[in-house]
Amino acid sequence: MGFRQGAVLASCSFFLGVLFICFFVDYRILHQPLTDDIIEDGFQFYATFFNAPPAIKALLHGFIGVGILGLVAKLHAWSDSAVLFDGSSLAAYIFAVAVYLSVTIPSLRTIVTPAEADARADRIEAMRVLAAGNSIMMVILGAVLVLQGGQEYARRLELKELVASAEKAEKEKQSVPVDTSAK
Repeated sequence: MGFRQGAVLASCSFFLGVLFICFFVDYRILHQPLTDDIIEDGFQFYATFFNAPPAIKALLHGFIGVGILGLVAKLHAWSDSAVLFDGSSLAAYIFAVAVYLSVTIPSLRTIVTPAEADARADRIEAMRVLAAGNSIMMVILGAVLVLQGGQEYARRLELKELVASAEKAEKEKQSVPVDTSAK
């Protein structure tokens, strides 16, 4: 595993960790009847998440960039493996970033700093949409990790096949009798 693949795996794993922390709240929002306790827990959790110091937000956004740069650098090799696995991973990763930008950030703003026209029902609906978006991103980032694992498996399998064919060629070379008689 090289630096580029490490950058991809680190960024995906980091975001999966953040999303799994959110999943403790999201699960209750999506899969249990909504009570006032669940709603207030969600509001409090996401308010804390949204009001994090700028350094935390910079770290999150920096890791987004690291993942994209790692995938683009891996795709730069332009082999069959890179096109299939890294191209698919890049498309999935960009989709996860699009969900983050189009669902997560607006929903957090609606939950934490609602406009005057936003009622409590709008904030609750934004929290449900946010929880669904987080679940979608978890599946997408999991798919990126599976694709990267599949690429590594295919690479190792290819190396094993190359070694086996080289050994077979070497055995055939040694078993062929050498004609030393002069003609």
